[in-house]
Amino acid sequence: MADSDRDPNQSEPPAGGQNQSVIDRLVFAALREQTRARRWRIFYMLFFIGYLSVVTLVLFSSKDEGFGAAGKPDGDKHTAVVKLSGVIASGESAGSENIISGLKKAFAHEDTAGIVLEINSPGGSPVQSAYIFDEIMRLKQKHGSIPLYAVVIDMAASGGYFVAAAADRIYVNKSSLIGSIGVRMDAFGFVDMMKKLGIERRLLTAGENKDLFDPFLPEQGEHKAHLQTMLNQVHEHFISAVKQGRGERLDETQDLFSGLIWSGEQSLQLGLADSYGTTRSVARELEAEDIVDFTPKINLLERIADRIGASAGRGISEYLLGGFSVN
Repeated sequence: MADSDRDPNQSEPPAGGQNQSVIDRLVFAALREQTRARRWRIFYMLFFIGYLSVVTLVLFSSKDEGFGAAGKPDGDKHTAVVKLSGVIASGESAGSENIISGLKKAFAHEDTAGIVLEINSPGGSPVQSAYIFDEIMRLKQKHGSIPLYAVVIDMAASGGYFVAAAADRIYVNKSSLIGSIGVRMDAFGFVDMMKKLGIERRLLTAGENKDLFDPFLPEQGEHKAHLQTMLNQVHEHFISAVKQGRGERLDETQDLFSGLIWSGEQSLQLGLADSYGTTRSVARELEAEDIVDFTPKINLLERIADRIGASAGRGISEYLLGGFSVN
């Protein structure tokens, strides 16, 4: 606009207004920067607190390993307890490595009058269960003067009972669930669904039976027969272990090894258990009422890593074998 066209009554904007606008922008920019810096400080502080919490948990979970909440022995005779709780699987708290570690320490301690294996498990891996069973039999032979008893809480089913059978005596509650002496393999078939959806299955194998029990292919008679033979063999291993552990106490009825499950009351009649009792009552019978927990504590970071590895392994095995377990 030319000077001649300017309104003579219109005044020039004050220079101070422009300066104020610049100052306002600088102030707001500084405030934003301070807010951003404060957020990062809070983030780093929370991260550091979380890091310290994890380290503290790891350190405390590593201390006094094998002596649980009951504390360390004080020189008097005590009843040692190892708790087998949950699914029996590698990497879990009820896995063979963890349970065997606790049992070894309990047997080796000079003040142990007797050991209670406290079981609350629906079963799990036949291999892990057999590892624990075999190690119990070995430790009992090595430490002949120390008895080992199984006390069943809610259940000792399938692999849980596999382990219990190694004990000198099995104590239950009337309402405990006992038995399920059998083996199973789970899978699904999606062949008809794939046909309806128009999905074509493409599979390459090296080895004519590598597609064994593939859920996307029709069931093959020879594959089913092979797997059934394998299951029968594992079942026989289970039955043999129960007979070895229980001996003449068993009342071998037709259904005893059929996979059925019984109440604690029924298990006494069948010879699957010996008496009603708890960990505390067994300690009184041993005249060693101080109970010391030898269940190992799994390191938190190791447990996270094991869970990741175990989950991957189970995913692969379930895809290949359809979830094989002593359940």
